[in-house]
Amino acid sequence: MVNAMTLSNSALLFAGQGAQFVGMAADLAAAFPVCSALFDRASQVLGWNLGALCFKGPEADLTRSDRCQPAVFVAGLAAFKALEARAPGLNWAAAAGLSLGEWAALHAAGVLSFDDTLRVLEARGRFMQQACEERPGGMLCVIGLSGEKLVEVCGRTGVEAANYNSGEQTVLSGERDRIADAGRVALELGAKRAITLNVAGAYHSSLMSSAAARLEEYLGGVAFQAPKIPVLSNVTGGPHGDDPAGIRRLMVRQVTSSVRWVECVGWLRGRGVTRYVECGPGRVLSGLVKRMDPESAVLNVQDIASLDKTAAAVSAG
Repeated sequence: MVNAMTLSNSALLFAGQGAQFVGMAADLAAAFPVCSALFDRASQVLGWNLGALCFKGPEADLTRSDRCQPAVFVAGLAAFKALEARAPGLNWAAAAGLSLGEWAALHAAGVLSFDDTLRVLEARGRFMQQACEERPGGMLCVIGLSGEKLVEVCGRTGVEAANYNSGEQTVLSGERDRIADAGRVALELGAKRAITLNVAGAYHSSLMSSAAARLEEYLGGVAFQAPKIPVLSNVTGGPHGDDPAGIRRLMVRQVTSSVRWVECVGWLRGRGVTRYVECGPGRVLSGLVKRMDPESAVLNVQDIASLDKTAAAVSAG
């Protein structure tokens, strides 16, 4: 058994939308009853077979926001539960996640129940898809451009900063024609790359305002609790407080606000975190953290192979 104090310098991370793939968490569900039970319960709550979608697809359905968001949440939670089963007694300094991953972090910290988190994410995905259809937009990943020049790109083209992913990578959101303009301007100003992302809309921008309004109304009937460990807010870059109403307000704002991932990681580093464990499909957050904190230990759990490696590492202290 792992000493509960051995992970007091470790942060728990949860992946966001876009990390999904057909087959995610299938081997974890087959190997761990606690994981298969999560998928069974999710299917009962949602009224459709979430396990079949995650394990077998089709990919087109898995990419739908109202399907993808609960699916990535459950896959990430299955990875977390598998790690707990393999290395019991873990003690986390904090939890964080990117966009929908923040909801998984809140659940892991005891803020929302499993059932409520599932329902919120299905509704959130549906509201975001509606907003995409009402106000079509896109997103642009800009690599290698200073903050001052990014401000210039936004000012000249009318786009907004959506994700501060690392010192080298920022994602912009806006109307589709403005995204094209932003790509040209970013390259003119010296960006190494400007990549138009294959997404349904302009997430984490003012174009999502209708989704935020619908989510605010929906969350009025959802019970929130104070977190048992610090959970980093995408909106502020610092930890949520203990006031459930304050957490609810920030999670509404998160839909239209920039994701301050650089500040989240900075807060964790400043509090002595030296090890990060990403739970869920892909290794996007692991890669971002490693760029910002090269000396840290970065681990992940998304399948049996990565579980074996991570469980051995945390058990070693």
